[in-house]
Amino acid sequence: MVKSPDMGHKPDWEAFIQCLKRAGTPRRVHFIEIYLDEEVKQALCARYDLSDGLDAADPYFLEKREIRIQRFLGYDYVLAGLENFSLSLRWMCAEDVAELKRTSGRLYIDEHTGPITNWQEFEAYPWPDPQQASVRALEWYERNLPDDMCVLGGLTGHFAEELSWLMGYETLCLSLYDQRDLVRAISERLIEMYRQVVALLLQFERVKAIWGTDDMGFRSGTLISPDDLHEFVLPGHKLLAQMCHDAGRLYLLHSCGNLSRIMRDLVEDVRIDAKHSFEDTIEDVRDAKKKWGGHIALLGGIDMDFLCRSDEAAIRARVRDTLDVCLPGGGYLLGTGNSVANYIPLDHYLAMMDEGWKYQPWL
Repeated sequence: MVKSPDMGHKPDWEAFIQCLKRAGTPRRVHFIEIYLDEEVKQALCARYDLSDGLDAADPYFLEKREIRIQRFLGYDYVLAGLENFSLSLRWMCAEDVAELKRTSGRLYIDEHTGPITNWQEFEAYPWPDPQQASVRALEWYERNLPDDMCVLGGLTGHFAEELSWLMGYETLCLSLYDQRDLVRAISERLIEMYRQVVALLLQFERVKAIWGTDDMGFRSGTLISPDDLHEFVLPGHKLLAQMCHDAGRLYLLHSCGNLSRIMRDLVEDVRIDAKHSFEDTIEDVRDAKKKWGGHIALLGGIDMDFLCRSDEAAIRARVRDTLDVCLPGGGYLLGTGNSVANYIPLDHYLAMMDEGWKYQPWL
């Protein structure tokens, strides 16, 4: 069992951003995750007493706990976005069988039919208004986040995902043939909605980067054709990236799946600053570093299946080799291939982190 992080490993958001900008090999390893499942956070708090002294009735209990968890683990940031802002979707539920079990079950989207399948449903759909969303957490972090940490704004820009969630993936595929005008209308509505979301996020000085999240592929290709992505999805990400750059911030993209047919467009036209989500069966992050490391930062990449199935020695060896390949010159932050899900053994995750805490790139 990993006993505890080195508590002298203080956050340094400026060095974190410089690493994302590929401004030279960092003096230490920086870490990144799109999220830790709530069950993982609770397990960490129980093991290391991280919530001791905090009042669960405090309206900012979760924000205060988040700072403690992130600092304890060695992260340089917290992730925050708009609250009370979400689309009405058709969720389904299955039993969660993870070791850190989610008693409410695991949610997933109905892939057959969504809430918008025709023009009548489009006109009746209750689109959320970003201007009515809450910025409570962002305002609190703006005043109270320690000076050595920053905020990553997100998660936003779900253009491909929400096209398929709103229509249902099967309905979307059929509509790309016989209802392209409806697909375009939904796409334009999503782009305008997330333009407003990002404009709100960028008003906060502590927000140093925006994290766009939009799964666009599966193991062997993109979920819809590259041409359709160019028409309905990539313009949204290009707009958000431009907004970030105009404000002096970075635009990070999380996207699962095989994006090889659009990767050059993401780098050269959309102009993402970093790519997140790597799976060994699609592309090892070490290979991606050799191919794209001169253009963008690569984030995470310690494969989740590998983390679940491997022993501690193998995990530590994989982390060291990944850092040896990816860290020189900057542009690499250590993390899982996707997220710290509740089915990853906690000690396996902590072994990955511990090896990063100990790694000294100058030796």
